[in-house]
Amino acid sequence: MRAVVVHEAGNPEVLAVAEHPDPVPAPGEALVRVAAAGVNYIDVAHCAGTIAVPGPFVPGVEGSGTLLTATVDLPAGARVAWAMPRGLHEGAGGYAEKVAVPVAGLVPVPDGITLDTAAAALMHGLTAHYLTHSVHAVRPGDTVLVHAAAGGLGLTLTQVARIRGARVIGTTSTSEKAAIAEKAGAEVVGYEDFAAEARRRTDGAGVAAVYDGVGAVTFDGGLAALRRRGTYVLLGTASGPVAHVDPARLLTGGSLMFTRPGIIDFIADREELLARANDVFGWLAEGLLDVHVGARLELDHAAEAHRALEERRTIGKTLLIP
Repeated sequence: MRAVVVHEAGNPEVLAVAEHPDPVPAPGEALVRVAAAGVNYIDVAHCAGTIAVPGPFVPGVEGSGTLLTATVDLPAGARVAWAMPRGLHEGAGGYAEKVAVPVAGLVPVPDGITLDTAAAALMHGLTAHYLTHSVHAVRPGDTVLVHAAAGGLGLTLTQVARIRGARVIGTTSTSEKAAIAEKAGAEVVGYEDFAAEARRRTDGAGVAAVYDGVGAVTFDGGLAALRRRGTYVLLGTASGPVAHVDPARLLTGGSLMFTRPGIIDFIADREELLARANDVFGWLAEGLLDVHVGARLELDHAAEAHRALEERRTIGKTLLIP
């Protein structure tokens, strides 16, 4: 089969398509023919070595496809999707024509939802779900701040927060991105003055939660934008790592809460995974959630996809198609 194989961590050019042996499912795994693979920041981190994965490996933690081997619950030919089915330091193999996926991580895709949509929606949908239901339980009337609101996660998070009854202030870097974030329901502000704007738009009170996937350049402003007992949620570090969090700043800022969650800990139980996925697919079916696929690229363009994500040039979700 054809697959993207990373032999040694490095820049996006390490992603090279090659003939690779078909995966052999281990006990508790199923073989899937991949229809689409979602491109995520964790894939970039795996390939760059920021999150170490033993090589050689096939990247790709999210995707959709059809079962080639039956499971206890699903027949061969069933349409399935998955997101982070393995540990943080394991390559999940989605950038390929076939992949072996732990059965516990497979989610059936309902009729009426395409495999492209499932691959584009699941990782970000599950993430937005646990962020708004578990990390900070968004309540009607909350105002929250979403950074990179036109990115794949930002668009989904904005919509899910709105479903929960929140008002969303979102940051974007271009007018094109601003228009897309506004369509998703965000009140868009620039990065240069977002903390002051968040305060102004909440009559000085501040926002209930800040969802930040940017990191270093937005951290200080994010703390300043929070209301008393607000929650700062660090999702990623696209602009560089947050070097130090001084607990005294959390106290003087108004008894703030700081957390760095990861999806694995919120879908570790299969019942919890399926409950969150059912909500995501339900929102899609009802038209409450729209998934924006910014690019569909062949496997040969995996390096291009990673480079665009690193440089924050993407809008919505990028899919790789075997």
